[in-house]
Amino acid sequence: MRINHGRAPARADTVAGRLPAAAWHRQSAGNGAKGPRYYDWAWIHIGTGSHRHLLIRRNRSTGELAFYLCWSPTEVPLAELVRVAGARWSVEECFQAAKSQVGLDHYQVRHWTSWHRHITLAMLALAFLTALAADATPTPAADAHHLARSRDPITLTVPEIRHLLAAVFNPPAVTATRLLHWSNWRRRHQATARRSHYRRRTSDEPAG
Repeated sequence: MRINHGRAPARADTVAGRLPAAAWHRQSAGNGAKGPRYYDWAWIHIGTGSHRHLLIRRNRSTGELAFYLCWSPTEVPLAELVRVAGARWSVEECFQAAKSQVGLDHYQVRHWTSWHRHITLAMLALAFLTALAADATPTPAADAHHLARSRDPITLTVPEIRHLLAAVFNPPAVTATRLLHWSNWRRRHQATARRSHYRRRTSDEPAG
């Protein structure tokens, strides 16, 4: 990627390498499965008479860079650009969930009509599971209290709901009581893992 920020065109990674340390700001792009997703961010105004920026994300551990060309109708702060950039992960997570939970990629492309029917049914199934999971998700305040309690399992997730529904329509050789017991066991251990990840990440990152 080449940019022009008032001078001769230059490669984006070259421009990033010339930025002073003060140009980088540590911010979270949102919460992930293992806690806040902290990166170093910098932005450069590009173009004239418009709100166009080159947003640069740097992984502090690996030094890997990612670039975003941004435009907004009005001037926005860096935190807002970071929030929007972080929202891209929800799209990727949606595709990954569709592949792993409802078989979005389990087809052979032979004809447009059959492919269209397959992905439509797959996404409808994912929407149904997601709606059930959303109904089981507590409010943000309740979720914070829920996360702090050591013995509570995590709320029902899309994979867990799919697992339970599969057991209903294709009953395993165990009782419903035992099935729900193992569901609780899995979610309780997932809650423990989530608390550990969040505790580690929040303790390693700056408070501000």
